[in-house]
This record gives sequence, structure tokens and C-alpha cells, in this order.
Amino acid sequence: MIAAHVSRRYARALLELGEASQNLDSLVDEMSRVAQAYETSEELRSVGDNPNVALAAKKAILGDLCQKLGLGATAKNTVMLLGDRRRLRLLPEIATLLREMNDSKKGLVRVEVTVAASLSDGFYTRLQGTLETITKKRVILDRKQDPALIGGVVLRIGDMVLDSSLKTRLEGLKNALLPN
Repeated sequence: MIAAHVSRRYARALLELGEASQNLDSLVDEMSRVAQAYETSEELRSVGDNPNVALAAKKAILGDLCQKLGLGATAKNTVMLLGDRRRLRLLPEIATLLREMNDSKKGLVRVEVTVAASLSDGFYTRLQGTLETITKKRVILDRKQDPALIGGVVLRIGDMVLDSSLKTRLEGLKNALLPN
């Protein structure tokens, strides 16, 4: 609960800084890249979260990371501040919240669409149109594939999940037929 509140405050501050400097979109992209690097690197997470690692060593590692990712001053300063305060673990959530806040300002909504097998572009175009009519916002589809679904579609819009997959329906049928 506290971490979510802290992450939201950092994201809001970044949003304001990005708007003031008129580079919000690039800041969102930079924070997403550094968050992805943090999530995918076990070594970076272990250094970032370890209080036994000297602050100077941690700053050197983070500085190199920021340089390799080509981060601007605002993103770099944020990463360094999070490192100083031992809050690097918040990076992924901060980046996600920042993207959501930016999308909301633009009237966008991101929808994660998970299907069992690849579908035609026409399906995605019709789905996007339907979702734009329902949400009255511009929709960006993030396509994913999961063969375990067997069939059907799972839509994730923010915190809401619409699951019409065959896997879920079969599990529901199994639960209904089998005695507790």
C-alpha cells in the first residue's frame, strides 16, 4: 500500500516535469526502457536492492546503465534518486503509472488482447473499433498469444479482465460438475 502511494507520487512528479519540459513522451519511453532493464536483469535487481553494496558503486552502475540506455537528464536523475533512497524496486510500477497517466491525458486506453492462436488483422481492427465505441477513447491494442487458452479471447483493460477463453469456460464447467 505504501509502495503504491510512493510510486504514484514519483509518477505524478515525472508527469509534471515532462509536461513542463515538453518532452513527456520521450520521458515515458525512457522510464519504460530503464524499468524493463531493471525487471529483466537479476544482477541489477540484486545490486539495487542490496544495502551492502556501497552507494558509490551503485551510483557508478546506475550511471553506466543510464548512459547505455541514452536516458535524458530527468530520467537519469530519477533513477539516481531512486538508487540513493533504495527504491529502485519501484521502477517498474512508476514507469507503468507514468504511461497510464500520459495515456489518460491523451484520451488513450491500452487493452491487452490475449488469444490462443494468431488472428487476422481484420479481427483486431474490428475489435479496436468496438472498444473505441464502448470506451469513447482511442484504443491501443497490445497483442499477446497464449496457446493454453485453447480458444477465445482475454481482454485486460486496466484492472478489468474480460475472459471468454475456452480454458476458463472448461474450468467453470469442471467446477460445476465435480462435487466439492
